[in-house]
Amino acid sequence: MTTLVMGVVNVTPDSFSDGGRWFSPGAAVAHGLDLVEQGADILDVGGESTRPGADRPIEEEELHRVIPVIRELSRAGVRVSVDTMRASVAAHAVDAGAAIVNDVSGGLADPDMARVVAETGVPFVVMHWRGHSHQMQDRASYDDVVGEVCRELGERVADLAARGVRPDQLILDPGFGFAKLAEHNWSLLAHLDAVQALGFPVLVGTSRKSFLGALGVRGGGPPRPPSQRDVATAATTVLAGIAGVWGVRVHDVASSIDALRVVAAVQASR
Repeated sequence: MTTLVMGVVNVTPDSFSDGGRWFSPGAAVAHGLDLVEQGADILDVGGESTRPGADRPIEEEELHRVIPVIRELSRAGVRVSVDTMRASVAAHAVDAGAAIVNDVSGGLADPDMARVVAETGVPFVVMHWRGHSHQMQDRASYDDVVGEVCRELGERVADLAARGVRPDQLILDPGFGFAKLAEHNWSLLAHLDAVQALGFPVLVGTSRKSFLGALGVRGGGPPRPPSQRDVATAATTVLAGIAGVWGVRVHDVASSIDALRVVAAVQASR
């Protein structure tokens, strides 16, 4: 199986990775088309920053940010995912052409999300989640992070199935950086096989996360800025590709495309 590359299109003024560089609809669409030109298979369009401590936009503002971008990218023939925790935004996004709903709360933030996903029938990315941005790092406590993440994802799968979501719609995301400390992220990355053993496609989203920025920083200094984390991100893409995951969600598409080409070349030579 070829690992897909999902390019990130943040339509927010406060993204941790780009600081709002693509905030206007025109800039977001142009950036998305550039990522497709670089090789992205899917574009993940989001209007709410989920960095630790971020405030949520009101529903109307989120719709204003993402719907025009999704509509234009879809018209251009791009496979688009909407990154949202709101059922209403998901429904409008699918109407505008989105083919995937990516909910970092896995349907927990909005009890109506399961109904929308079940009715539309689109693939649904279910991420491991323990709370909104202002509180999630307070909940980064595990005795066995791999076992607990897998168990909690399994609980989400069972709940969504009970609400009418088909199993073949589901894609699981272990939630790197969400209610996770660095050691939790490394453990999950080392045990992607355990997440895959749940029997669903897996999406890996390590791109530019702070645990990568902390690599090589001496004396407990601040992590390197997000723009300097793409090489480390590409290394995680190699690991994800070797593990055979369904997809990687990245900001710098070109480096991950090259990383997956290396994986494919090695595997083809075995």
